[in-house]
Amino acid sequence: MMVESKQAHLQLLVFTFFLLYWHPTLIRAKEAEHDEFDYKEGSKKGPEHWGELKKEWARCKDGKFQSPIGLSDDHVTNVTSSLEDLKMSYKPSNATVKNEGPYLAIEWEGDAGSIKINGTDYFFKQCHWHTPSEHSINGIRYDLELHMVHQSTDPKIRNSIAVLAFLYHIGNPNLFLSKVNKDIMSEVATKEVHLGVIDPREIKWTSFSFYRYVGSLTSPPCAEGVIWTINEKVKHVSREQVELLQEAVDDYAEMNTRPLQPLNDREIKHYGLSLSDAPSPHEGNHGPKQYRSVSAQSPKESGSINAPKPSHPEGNQSPKQSLRLFTHITVCIFAYLL
Repeated sequence: MMVESKQAHLQLLVFTFFLLYWHPTLIRAKEAEHDEFDYKEGSKKGPEHWGELKKEWARCKDGKFQSPIGLSDDHVTNVTSSLEDLKMSYKPSNATVKNEGPYLAIEWEGDAGSIKINGTDYFFKQCHWHTPSEHSINGIRYDLELHMVHQSTDPKIRNSIAVLAFLYHIGNPNLFLSKVNKDIMSEVATKEVHLGVIDPREIKWTSFSFYRYVGSLTSPPCAEGVIWTINEKVKHVSREQVELLQEAVDDYAEMNTRPLQPLNDREIKHYGLSLSDAPSPHEGNHGPKQYRSVSAQSPKESGSINAPKPSHPEGNQSPKQSLRLFTHITVCIFAYLL
């Protein structure tokens, strides 16, 4: 009887513990295809080996026009911008937030609008985030980078992908992320959440000064011929929002930034005001966190990004830490029962 009573109490304890710790935001299934590459320095699947993992990823190793790069005042051509250089025409459309493995993405369905670059229309498909930023400005990598990905439907266009990029430093909460925070938390459990109608204009392009160059996708297959347009004005995001984005992706992609790639004599254009007259991209009440920028001389010389893991206040645990604790204690209790 005492044995049965002991087992009953232990079973009740396990069930109670389960209810306390089991929360939908803690559990996320890992998809096998997301493990084909990672961002870890020294890993056999890390950025320095991406081009060796698959034949169709060879550009990651051999490409001469790769991204990201370091943007520097010393290597730009100043251009006075016009409407032909960048014209945006977005519209509200249904959207879904998804865990794509290496990054969290919001994908728009149907016609969410487009941008026009030198007479060519590029239709908006999705946006996603990288922490810390992939591009650097004058040697500084910021806390977050957002990519808005567009694609042309014209088969005659050689550079068929255009990406608008925004850099962020820690400060006040970002309004667009605040709008989808709850949905991102739900995505951690379900891998996909329908957002309803989302207006891309809420991301807000806040400056007419920007950098442009031709590069590549920043993750495999590293396809080249991508037109990059990087907003010069650095926006703000809260530390909690950055940590939420890191929690929402697979473990290997919490720091999902590719090392800087060689410029290889590519031209970088700066549109808008001259750099000497333009407002500093480092302005703000919460100065940028200055991550050590990796070398842009060669992929082999590129070091790791000196950026910290997400921290949590003392006494609080991240969802992933709580899940590991729950698993460990549950295993111990069941081992005792047996």
